[in-house]
Amino acid sequence: MIDVRIPIGMLFTAIGLILAIFGAVSDRAIYQRSLGININLGWGIPLLVFGVVMLLLGRRSSRKI
Repeated sequence: MIDVRIPIGMLFTAIGLILAIFGAVSDRAIYQRSLGININLGWGIPLLVFGVVMLLLGRRSSRKI
């Protein structure tokens, strides 16, 4: 049986990775409208962490069966 945490973890990991990379390599001038806050990096890292945690929890539960 497929654990729902695995596809959710894959989705959040992919989106978080894309946002974090874009936020890290993008030009700082585009964040002037948002008071200099790099929202892509700021949300990419938590999404990436959440996705990795979901993947780890899904893999851990699938090993017990």
